[in-house]
Amino acid sequence: MRALLCKQFGPPETLVVEEQPTPEVGPKQVLIDVQAAAVNFPDSLIIEDKYQLKPELPFSPGGELAGVVNTVGNEVKHLKAGDNVIAFTGYGAMAEQIATDANRVIPMPDGVDHVTASAFVMTYGTTYHALADRAALKSGETLLVLGAAGGVGLAAIELGKALGAHVIAAASSEEKLAVCREHGADETINYVEEDLKDAIKARTDGRGVDVVYDPVGGDMTEKALRGTAWRGRLLVIGFAAGEIPKPPLNLALLKGCSIVGVFWGSFTQREPQENQKQLKQIFTWLAEGKLRPHVSGTYPLERGGEAITVLASRKAAGKLVIKPQE
Repeated sequence: MRALLCKQFGPPETLVVEEQPTPEVGPKQVLIDVQAAAVNFPDSLIIEDKYQLKPELPFSPGGELAGVVNTVGNEVKHLKAGDNVIAFTGYGAMAEQIATDANRVIPMPDGVDHVTASAFVMTYGTTYHALADRAALKSGETLLVLGAAGGVGLAAIELGKALGAHVIAAASSEEKLAVCREHGADETINYVEEDLKDAIKARTDGRGVDVVYDPVGGDMTEKALRGTAWRGRLLVIGFAAGEIPKPPLNLALLKGCSIVGVFWGSFTQREPQENQKQLKQIFTWLAEGKLRPHVSGTYPLERGGEAITVLASRKAAGKLVIKPQE
């Protein structure tokens, strides 16, 4: 089987496609024929040894996939060959096949194609956990989404609307903001053309926003924090800008606001039952059409490095997906 391999830590252009042996399947594992593997920001970090998960070389990037079960280990009872599934593997998904622990695999919802399924759970699972659980976003509150045209950003817009919030989307171009409006944003901010703090003030009559969804980091974080309302909540999702911000903590004191960390991967392991409840809700909304994952491009395995580069450079709207079988 073919796999996109990281054989030495470095940028995406160092990745290579090579033939690999079919993975062996342990008693509690399943072998999956990968039909689609979503590209996520951690993929750009793990190949440069900048991520908390540090696999041994060589390895394939890709932590989220959809595919078809090929073989099941003799202790696996809830899955069988031929099942359409979604899996969360941390790495290894950008290959034609992957063997992974069965407890990392869930059935794929009916009526959903593999590409959509591969791009759904990590993005929407993270975001629902952030908004509904960590921020306790309430109907009628105002939500500001930074990096709003990215995969998690668009998920935040849709889930914010599903939870009854007034959503302000912030992004770096009018083209990206048009996509945000298509996904339900009530108002938009181009933070290249406007100062973010001033724009927040103008769009909230000086009150500020109740919740900030921040997957960007960098200098945007402090500006957004300054734009929060009393008892506001700033959600730390990630650092796509590359810089981990160090906001003045006196802002949290003066505003009575909270800076809240969101680590969905750890949450799924520490609180699996609560995670299942949250997944049930987002699957229900997906079936009802309230959530519409936006996949802006699909790539064959040979162009996997290119896809990671596009996502890491923040040039993609929505999600990008690798199709290893093409």
